[in-house]
Amino acid sequence: MSYQGSCHCGSVTFKIECGEEVEVEDCNCSVCSKFGFLHLILPKKRFTLLSGEDMLTEYRFNTGVAKHFFCSKCGAKPFYIPRSNPDGVDVNVRCLDTKPPKITIVPFDGQNWEDNAASLAHKSKE
Repeated sequence: MSYQGSCHCGSVTFKIECGEEVEVEDCNCSVCSKFGFLHLILPKKRFTLLSGEDMLTEYRFNTGVAKHFFCSKCGAKPFYIPRSNPDGVDVNVRCLDTKPPKITIVPFDGQNWEDNAASLAHKSKE
């Protein structure tokens, strides 16, 4: 199934391909807890940026590996390239305009990221 998403102002739009049932992670790390990011990690081939590439601002912190993308107009963070899956895309489910009908939210201890990141590594390969 295909689902559309966007930043708050609609300048950045994208679509994803996934099933009707998804499991997403609710991370408690410093950046995710401040932005309310619910993680849906997908292979890059299941993500398409439709518009707004020129509106994206990149932010990196800590190790500098993850590429966090924000809309430069409204500040929303609809997706990023995760450190745990640099060949995937991590979409904020809260930025999907249409959502899969069944979303299961599981906690992820990002405050202890190094100890727990291996559990995320398989996500982008599905």
